[in-house]
Amino acid sequence: MKTKCMKKTTSFILCIVLIVAMALSTTGCNGNQDNVTPSAPATNTDTDAGDVTVLGDGSTSFDFSVTDQDGNATQFEIHTDKATVGEALLELNLIAGDDGEYGLYVKTVNGITADYDKDGKYWAFYVDREYATTGVDSTQITDGASYAFKIE
Repeated sequence: MKTKCMKKTTSFILCIVLIVAMALSTTGCNGNQDNVTPSAPATNTDTDAGDVTVLGDGSTSFDFSVTDQDGNATQFEIHTDKATVGEALLELNLIAGDDGEYGLYVKTVNGITADYDKDGKYWAFYVDREYATTGVDSTQITDGASYAFKIE
């Protein structure tokens, strides 16, 4: 029971830190933001019966899902030789955002933009169904793991 309480407390603290980091990055406090924008959302016609889009080439693979504000999920199987989830998703034009003091602040996923300043919504990053403790650009890829972005 003590472990469960510690996990909840840790999750709460991490959420607060993430919100503060997003607020600082969207207000331009660091003054060094570089806009990172994909040329177009990634599309692929290679899908299997489960409506999973397979993207990329490489020896490492992972599942990636995108859940929009209406709860609609899009599933991907990503193949890459990149080291981090962020590198792989940027290369495939699946994410875009601003580089800031705390790393990449993801604003657009699979062509869908969530703007905290306009509507109070943001892209939350998950690793194996758990709220991530690291940013997408610093999360090392684990072969076979699942990663997700959800609008919250």
